[in-house]
Amino acid sequence: MSAVDLARLQFALTTSFHFLFVLLTLGLVTLLVVMQTRFTITGAPVHERMTRFWGRIYVINYALGIVTGVVMEFQFGLNWSGLATYAGDVFGAPLALETLIAFFLESTFLGLWIFGWGRLHRWVHLALLYLTALTAFASAFWIMAANGFLQHPVGYRVDGNVLRLDDFGALLTNPTFTSAFVHVVFAAITAGGVFLTGVSAYHFIKRTPETDFFRRSLRMGVVTTALATPVLIGAGFAQFPVIAAHQPGKTGAVPWIGAPLGFMILIGMGLTVVSWLTLPLLLRDAVIRMRFPLYLMVFGIPFPFAAAIFGWMFREIGRQPWLVYGLLRTEDAVSHVDVSQILLSLVVFTSLFVVLACVDWALIARAVRRGPDVEPAPVSPLVVTL
Repeated sequence: MSAVDLARLQFALTTSFHFLFVLLTLGLVTLLVVMQTRFTITGAPVHERMTRFWGRIYVINYALGIVTGVVMEFQFGLNWSGLATYAGDVFGAPLALETLIAFFLESTFLGLWIFGWGRLHRWVHLALLYLTALTAFASAFWIMAANGFLQHPVGYRVDGNVLRLDDFGALLTNPTFTSAFVHVVFAAITAGGVFLTGVSAYHFIKRTPETDFFRRSLRMGVVTTALATPVLIGAGFAQFPVIAAHQPGKTGAVPWIGAPLGFMILIGMGLTVVSWLTLPLLLRDAVIRMRFPLYLMVFGIPFPFAAAIFGWMFREIGRQPWLVYGLLRTEDAVSHVDVSQILLSLVVFTSLFVVLACVDWALIARAVRRGPDVEPAPVSPLVVTL
């Protein structure tokens, strides 16, 4: 394989791994906001316990997701120095904002939320979770703004052999960004809803005595999925006119990349139909007495994540051979390094990501099997016990 092929493979693998963490993080934090808002308003202990249990899983995934994000950022300097040299003044602006928001603001608010249980007024504590969620989605906002520039470069001027940022507002109104951002947001919410549903179904299969706890979680998961998937599908199809107008080569390359797109659409449609068919079964708790639907819910957990990867493949592979569409070819953006060095970094980074993914799965599975605490402690900072 050439240096270009290895660099592309490495970025595809590491980005896909990181994207899986991001989806669950955004999905869970959205549901946590609903849970803790209910607790803050009603004072009902069950909502506090739900916030703590699902919050523990959220913190585990967030912590490991941060590590994968840091590792992924190294690739821009290691393998894609041509992109930084040519378009760094434009592409780097939203990336810098994402770094400031994700690694400073979001982590600060989350840290205060984690260690604020029992120490802060409950409305202040709730505000910290709202700020954590807002900065999490703001991080995704800036990442998609940067990616939108690669898909359809706007807001720049040519200065010699490099691009300069000329209109920051154009980056934020880029049609390839705005349509895709809504799609990513509801993909994450769908992933969170399906995860909540599957974990709750697992506990009903295992006949966990926490019936009321997981009945509430199951209902929230199914309702979230049923409400989010139609918007998700609508936002997905809304991107096709944008693609046709600004990236005509992508639609022409469908026999190249049609399979990922087809699988993504099938999964989205399937989740929509199943979630809406399940809604009537939630009445009178019929679904928790039927084993087969519960097993389907557990087996369905990976599907929104698979659909997200298929969608990402369509978005990124279809842009080739351009890294900055119409301006910078992928082969011209690769760093001038030996193939063996890229191969070594590919092996090291991929191995590290596999280890992190396994650790994440093991810790989340342990937290899921452990279940919620019987009674919330007066002061419990959601410390992850390894």
